[in-house]
Amino acid sequence: MPSAVHQAREALGTRLRELRRDAGLTGRDLANLAGWHSSKVSRIEYGKQNPSENDIRAWCLHTRTEDQVPDLIASLRGIEALWVEWRKQLALGTRRRQKISITLAEQTRVFRAYDPTVIYGMLQTAQYAREIMSLGVNFHQIKDDLDGGVAARMERQRFLYEGSRRYLVLLGEQALRTNIGGREVMAGQLDRLLAVTGLPNVSLGIIPAAARMPLAPENAFLIFDDRMVMVETYSAELTITQPREVAVYAKAFSWLSQAAVYHQWARALIRAALDELLR
Repeated sequence: MPSAVHQAREALGTRLRELRRDAGLTGRDLANLAGWHSSKVSRIEYGKQNPSENDIRAWCLHTRTEDQVPDLIASLRGIEALWVEWRKQLALGTRRRQKISITLAEQTRVFRAYDPTVIYGMLQTAQYAREIMSLGVNFHQIKDDLDGGVAARMERQRFLYEGSRRYLVLLGEQALRTNIGGREVMAGQLDRLLAVTGLPNVSLGIIPAAARMPLAPENAFLIFDDRMVMVETYSAELTITQPREVAVYAKAFSWLSQAAVYHQWARALIRAALDELLR
């Protein structure tokens, strides 16, 4: 079991144990009230067994905390969907994964994206996107359908111009200099960034390399409205839906935003990176 899943299961168990103790019940008391085997409470509380949604409802009923049911069930569902291995995700190729992203984009009105080292997908050129995807194809040894994957990513970018969606994007200055595909690809990508800064629904912040950070930078993440966060790692993609966890990422985005520069100052950093590249 991935450590993140185990930690999430333990965290849920800890919350349930606190509810039981606050209600003045022993584990045996709760098991008797719910009609469970006496060891079931302990297994759930120590993260050795996932409760079912009905278990959560019974737990809250007998601890008189029924107002906690929605949040706890969201935590449980988050654990079940938390860890999707990239190899399984990409088994049918990059195009299928990009189609999933299109569906998510259709359902979202406000996107908050943070990436300290590479350009956010919605702002990528086709050449840059191809280079990024080819790295994943080679690393994971998956089906090479780059033409379809790139086309789907470019199709998703139509949402930049349709409807009333907002894109709040934070990039580390390093993202302007991380060499993806060589000089020509990077020059086109930086030109693209300069162009999108003029879109009224896009807020692009660049965190200067010398900025004093209010929070340690970690993995890139993407927040969909206030309902879901996706975090990418080398081995897997975390999907977080538990409201309290989503709120943590929203807070992190807010804090990181304080270190960023915007408007003409952001464009100045992009132009400096472009000038450096062309020299």
